[in-house]
Amino acid sequence: MNSTNTTNQARPNYTVPLITITLLFFMWGFITCMNDILIPYLKKLFDLTFVESMLVQFCFFGAYFLGSLAYFAISYYKGDPINKVGYKKGILSGVVLSSVGCILFYPAATFSVYGLFLGALFVLGLGFTILQITANAYVSLLGTEDSASGRLNMTQAFNAFGTTIAPILGGYLVFGPGGDHNITAEATRIPYLVFAGILLLVAVLIYNVKLPSFQTEETEQGGLGALKFPQLRLGILGIFCYVGGEVAVGSFIISFLELPSITGLTEAVSKNYLAMYWGGAMIGRFLGAISLNHSISASKKAIYMVLTAAAVFLLIYSIVDLTFGQMSFFLVFLALNFAAFLIGKSAPARTLALFASINVILLLSTMFSTGEMAMYSVLGIGIFNSIMFSNIYTLGIAGLGKYTSQGSSLLVMAILGGALVPLIQGVLADSDFGVQKSFIVPVFCYLYILFFGLYCAKKLKFVEHATTVSGH
Repeated sequence: MNSTNTTNQARPNYTVPLITITLLFFMWGFITCMNDILIPYLKKLFDLTFVESMLVQFCFFGAYFLGSLAYFAISYYKGDPINKVGYKKGILSGVVLSSVGCILFYPAATFSVYGLFLGALFVLGLGFTILQITANAYVSLLGTEDSASGRLNMTQAFNAFGTTIAPILGGYLVFGPGGDHNITAEATRIPYLVFAGILLLVAVLIYNVKLPSFQTEETEQGGLGALKFPQLRLGILGIFCYVGGEVAVGSFIISFLELPSITGLTEAVSKNYLAMYWGGAMIGRFLGAISLNHSISASKKAIYMVLTAAAVFLLIYSIVDLTFGQMSFFLVFLALNFAAFLIGKSAPARTLALFASINVILLLSTMFSTGEMAMYSVLGIGIFNSIMFSNIYTLGIAGLGKYTSQGSSLLVMAILGGALVPLIQGVLADSDFGVQKSFIVPVFCYLYILFFGLYCAKKLKFVEHATTVSGH
């Protein structure tokens, strides 16, 4: 009876917090994807090699590793900081630090020093580290464990909406109407000041919204803490590979499409296709939120997924500067994505393994095809990236209980993959391998994700069973 009353009292409080946190997900998705615009911008501004330009991702995502490592060390020896101060204060500190990172772009652009840009990106990454640790875990706690993947997919979908419009709006703000022929050192000053202002407004909104508390009473524990759970240990490498693969592909799309053997497109045109790569992730996450929602019947899921896919596709079409004919290939991937969700039967691990296998095939096609086939293959990867982060994350922390925040910090630490994998691919791109063959690096990333999905489908029966049964 007490549990029923608690549930009835808590449910009305979850809608507003979810909407507020979703807005935050949108903003940090937008700003994170701006790195894909900064890479070609800074590469041309400072005449950098591929490896040097990938220091953008190295500093940004390297901050995730160092920040999460510090968090884990503190939580292991002194107790979980978020559990002590609460999720709301943790989220607010992340938003404020992120805004400081954006403000630091002003002196970097004013003095036109590459090292200052990298420093600003590092501070920005530290702020997003705190957000990743707090916000993702917070969303997973706003309801039952078996529906966590669905909730996180929904918030991640709005994160992907931010990454979809960033190449278009961000590309215009940085490159201006003149495209990549209009590069100046001062181009990033005003855009990032605007981003800082928006983040601070979001912080004010969060401060004034009542967020449910999930603090727990801590007791002394020995051993490895969260690391004693095998699904978490494997999930850490899974997040490393996923973020590394996704960021590496996104970072090289513009350079890849500029190759004469592919399309020879300019930056002004290819940024629209980059938006489609991230837009695919947005569509897939909305579909994932529906597919993994156990409160909807199978027949209604199919209808909702078709209608949602059509609506979001039209939204992307209205954003990008491409004709319907140039975008029509995307409908094939939508159909394939829908079929993959049906085959996955709303089970997070099985769906994860299936999506990873499709991305391996698409990457091989990217490496060994030319022209439009290669372009379509690399862009199709985005829609199958969609549910990977949320599924790996929720599978990794499944059953951790009081170790959830500590486990979350370890998973966020693994976002280091976004720093190292693009750098490794950059080394290959600068070598005789070239840009196209360098995509062998993310192939290995998705092969591991395939293994992780198969492992969890076999070992975490309680998660798979609960989600599958509820889905029908």
